[in-house]
Amino acid sequence: MTTIRTPARIIPRAFPGIRPDEVQEIIINSQIKSYPADAVLCKEDAVEHTFYMILEGDFEVTKLINNVEKRLLKTLSAGDFFGEMALIHNAPRAATVKSLTSAVVLELDKSGFDRVLKRSPSVAMAMVGEISNRLRQNDALAIEDLRLRASELADAYQKLAEQDLARREFLTNIAHELRTPLMVASGYLHALKKGMLSGEQLQTTIETVSRNVDQIVNLTNDILFLQEMDLVLPDFQPIHMANVVENVIKKYESKAKARHVSLKTKGNTSVSPVQGDEHSLERVVTALVDNAIKFSPPNGSVEIRFSEEGNHVKISVEDHGIGIAPEIRPHIFDRFFHTEKYNDAEELYSGLGIGLSITRQVIQQHRGTIEVESQPGKGSTFIISLLKWK
Repeated sequence: MTTIRTPARIIPRAFPGIRPDEVQEIIINSQIKSYPADAVLCKEDAVEHTFYMILEGDFEVTKLINNVEKRLLKTLSAGDFFGEMALIHNAPRAATVKSLTSAVVLELDKSGFDRVLKRSPSVAMAMVGEISNRLRQNDALAIEDLRLRASELADAYQKLAEQDLARREFLTNIAHELRTPLMVASGYLHALKKGMLSGEQLQTTIETVSRNVDQIVNLTNDILFLQEMDLVLPDFQPIHMANVVENVIKKYESKAKARHVSLKTKGNTSVSPVQGDEHSLERVVTALVDNAIKFSPPNGSVEIRFSEEGNHVKISVEDHGIGIAPEIRPHIFDRFFHTEKYNDAEELYSGLGIGLSITRQVIQQHRGTIEVESQPGKGSTFIISLLKWK
């Protein structure tokens, strides 16, 4: 139930120390008005000359920050007052005050206030004291706001520094990732050009060159895709994820075999089609399967499961490898983030750190979700959830 205050109770609160006869003088020179919800009584930057005391109802006080963000400063209810600066200072309103409910207010304009001052000078002293208190409160709020902004600015600078470092590391990693296959392919091509190879050695060399060129092409495509995927959102079609997974498994069979890792599908492969772009979703599955193979131990397995839940299809990719440390888990989807650890065979886990970034962005564009469950030393499971085709 809304509290109702009388002018005789509110006025002494607004002007502490004034006498009962001065309270009556203010009431005589004021007006009681009613307003519906959403009525704007004070408008930020407007020059107005009315002081309000709330008898009934609730109000919000808001301020526009940087001409964009509407920030709620406080809420007011019966017994509160606002706009006192308008009585003594010909300056624009500092904030907007709007009724949240139907309201009743006591209004005192500047001309009425001037009449009160002629008969009751002590009201002026009370007003000065109250405005001084308000100014101190406003100064404290302003200082706190500046501290908050300084903290936000420091965080922004820190993020910029981190992004700059990530970009520089990214360029270094690109150079490293491209240099190795380029040097290998170049060396073998020179040998081929000079006719130094023949027979079985020739076939092996061609396969090596082909594998390294494919690595360069895939890396280049990933970089281009990462830059272009923000620009165009494709028209979604019904996509059978079991077919997408089957294509990826065929593509990675030889890599998995070379690392002695088995690729398996489990669950109902006849799940409903999803809303999506096949090319983008294949990149998602490719990135997850590639990571799962890379981080699996010899004789390990990568399992891809299908399931349905409500209006979503879920695909999980599980490995039993090194897992993800809790301290780096929040960063694994960040662009350019990668781990440089060695497996049991002293093989470096290298990469550009863009596979999972692409994965998350594609899933977000599909209005889906991606989650990860992991335990260090026991493996990781990535679970993507996509909307069914309707």
